[in-house]
Amino acid sequence: MKAAPDWLARSVDKLRGAAAQPVAAATQRPMAQRLKATLRRGPEALSPHVLRRLMDDLQAAASEQLSEVEAAKHAQSVMGWYASATDAQKADLWLLMCEEFGPDAQRIQAVRLQLEQARNPGEMTQAEIDLRKVLVSARTRLLQRFSVPEGGMRFLIDMRAELLKLPKSDKRFVALDAELEHLFANWFDVAFLELRKLTWDSPASLLEKLIQYEAVHDIRSWADLKNRVDSDRRCYGFFHPKMPNEPLIFVEVALVEQMSAAIAPLLDEHGARADLSKASTAIFYSISNTQNGLRGVSFGNSLIKRVVDDLLSEFPKLRSFATLSPIPGLRQWLLKHGDVVTAQWTPKQHTAVAQALGVTAPVQIAQLVQAGGDVQQWAETHVLRKALMACAAHYLAKGMDQGRPLDPVARFHLGNGARVERINWAADLSSKGLKQSLGLMVNYLYDLKRLDKHRDSLAQGKVPVSAEVDAWRKGW
Repeated sequence: MKAAPDWLARSVDKLRGAAAQPVAAATQRPMAQRLKATLRRGPEALSPHVLRRLMDDLQAAASEQLSEVEAAKHAQSVMGWYASATDAQKADLWLLMCEEFGPDAQRIQAVRLQLEQARNPGEMTQAEIDLRKVLVSARTRLLQRFSVPEGGMRFLIDMRAELLKLPKSDKRFVALDAELEHLFANWFDVAFLELRKLTWDSPASLLEKLIQYEAVHDIRSWADLKNRVDSDRRCYGFFHPKMPNEPLIFVEVALVEQMSAAIAPLLDEHGARADLSKASTAIFYSISNTQNGLRGVSFGNSLIKRVVDDLLSEFPKLRSFATLSPIPGLRQWLLKHGDVVTAQWTPKQHTAVAQALGVTAPVQIAQLVQAGGDVQQWAETHVLRKALMACAAHYLAKGMDQGRPLDPVARFHLGNGARVERINWAADLSSKGLKQSLGLMVNYLYDLKRLDKHRDSLAQGKVPVSAEVDAWRKGW
């Protein structure tokens, strides 16, 4: 076939330029119309011809008449196409899945009527069975078929990660996202996951994944990584059979004699190893989810429980299980809402803080936050240190939205039954730690006998905190 002249190719590129960007919902025709059309219109990414070809593969992949093996071949064909598709072209595929593979409304209505008219337990049972069947849409079967071939699960997770990047105002793909989240919740149930201990002897390709996915404290080098999996450390990850070399979530643990108050000693590559015979405390100092596409699928709680069981079997003398956690939302919350805290200060407190800052009372929270870059120099009795500790205690104990802690790390650990045990001053002096929380970190304590009690307390809108943290909140 003779190549098109350069001028023609350039003209086509200009006409297609708009298609390289995601297509706004307002400019699109319904997929049913586009599949019957002859020509592409406006900024539509894919021509009707390409849409029909994709539709054929999708229908075959979802077909109840084809075996999983045969259907998976069609799914692989779509996956191959997807690998080189533009964002706008991918959006067209998602629209096909949403608009053309939904549940059969007429069949659902008929079965609902059958359920309403059931006159005895037998008819009721049959109607319930039929309803379950019709609620399994063609889209459900389609996504299940994508999970069969090698790389299929990875494809689905990455596709959902792309969906989650879209603006929340774009509602076109909500059904597809919800379907994926529902399937993932079943496929990645903790009963199907393997807990694996990661050591320096683990495959290099797997250790590289730890460096890649570490989300709390960056792993700076192989020496840094070796320190984190050394003899006085433990690292555990959850794995799925379909992704045996991809940790879904992993936790790094330090075995120490007492609750850690700063992150630097734990990350010090040249620090002395802990004496495991004296270790009484396990510190969870980093927990990283690795797959954005699995957002909403929770296995962190089960990971911690399984890790605690494994640690106790190896070190029965362990008595405490706690975290050393960042407070990533603290600084931004203070700048936006911290005046709620300063409004509760007494005139004497305002005067003391104002004198330390060299400003006029009453103090604005932004003035205190701005001074927070000098936290290393503030002694334990320094009034500004006391003021910031009180602010942090208020944020952790009272910062709630619709019954859930505002801080994402607090939300995770408190939701798992931990309590806010201690706030640590100048605990993370990295640029990230100072930017997020003015250097403060927090210990969440997992008291194994009170996990349910703490969860119940949180469900009632009360954050479980230690007496020390509560004292900081109430006065300084």
